[in-house]
Amino acid sequence: MTRAFWIFLLALAGPVFSQQKSPYKVEISADRADHRFSEGDTITFEIRALDLENENRPLDFGSLEYSVTDGLKPIEVDTVAATGKVLKLTTEATRPGFVMCEASFIGPASKTRKARAVVAVSPEEISPSREIPVDFEAFWDEQKARLSTVESEAKLESVESGKPGIEAFDLRVSCGKEIRPVSGYFAKPDNNPPKTLPAVLWVHGAGVRSASLAQAVVGAEAGFLSIDLNAHGIDNGKPAEFYKELTGDNGMLQAYPTQGRENRDGFYFRGMFLRLVRAIDFLTAQPEWDGKTVAVIGHSQGGAQAIVAGGLDDRVTFIGAGVPAMCDHTGMLRKRHSGWPRMVPIFPDTGKPDPQIAEVSRYFDAVNFASRYHGEAIFSVGFVDTVCPPSSVYAAYNALRGEKRMLNEPAMGHAAPPEIKEQFLQALKAHAFE
Repeated sequence: MTRAFWIFLLALAGPVFSQQKSPYKVEISADRADHRFSEGDTITFEIRALDLENENRPLDFGSLEYSVTDGLKPIEVDTVAATGKVLKLTTEATRPGFVMCEASFIGPASKTRKARAVVAVSPEEISPSREIPVDFEAFWDEQKARLSTVESEAKLESVESGKPGIEAFDLRVSCGKEIRPVSGYFAKPDNNPPKTLPAVLWVHGAGVRSASLAQAVVGAEAGFLSIDLNAHGIDNGKPAEFYKELTGDNGMLQAYPTQGRENRDGFYFRGMFLRLVRAIDFLTAQPEWDGKTVAVIGHSQGGAQAIVAGGLDDRVTFIGAGVPAMCDHTGMLRKRHSGWPRMVPIFPDTGKPDPQIAEVSRYFDAVNFASRYHGEAIFSVGFVDTVCPPSSVYAAYNALRGEKRMLNEPAMGHAAPPEIKEQFLQALKAHAFE
């Protein structure tokens, strides 16, 4: 995988104020604490430039460089003198989406990093950028049918869980010749009678790494049949160099998010998505499974996998999707940003998306899987997330057909902080046990 790709992947949206190697900082605030507005409202941003070395004294020299944007559309861009007073910017909320204000202070010898604040405008009214393909279900039904012809042969190697009363295994389940196997860690409470345990599948964000034994054990300690799934069907527990080589020059997972994107049968994520179904096959085949509860939880790429699992497999009853990726791949058609991995390139000479890849993207858009899911869901969204932008997340959230809850985080970028993970876990327990 290229260095540039990883720099992009790891870049997190900045906080509402930020500074780097500068004695100055910029703060931006919105005139509503919840950062939520409706169409037709007036939005006011306040920008302050402060001197960190003089008790945050307002700066009356240098200049402020700022912009206000509505998705891809610039509303206002300017550079003005810093006067020691609050700079107030107003704009109208004209359509459902998110409005971003960014600003930097330019001093005699330094420039601050951009500060950023974002507000939501009627986000529950954001709709997908394109209709679902008429043969969406037929395509995925065929993929699942082909998978079902492959015997689900599981290999379990016992490993130490590190926790009393918890059994753990390194797991592999066959998916056929053309798809790498399910690979992960499976953990469960020992000595449970049949049909007593719900099931949970933990799915990974972007990158190439081992499955997490610790996370599988977390699920087992909570009373679940629990798999932490390796996103790529590769070996677990290897040295770091093993995974690094897979993403290096000529590695089989180098730039995996764009591998085969010109063809829906060859796109990399087809295999990743089908491994979700096969992992659920394994969980629901366990004699301890309660026969009713299957949950899938992840963040970023893992959030996308959770949504996909819900739309692909009607055995799924609960999904937790934190700052989910792969939402609204063709957002540019509505002048919105698309979610990671920015699957559809835009031709620089015309400004239009690649039509072939745009068509393929419709079969791998989490929005379309969300529209096929009827179970319970909990999502999180960071308003200042530039990796998986909030408009793309809401496009998927609004397509859900069952009971749902959104954790809105106005100051959060692309992140999965402990408090959100805890809320997901508590929602999972309530779903399974209450």
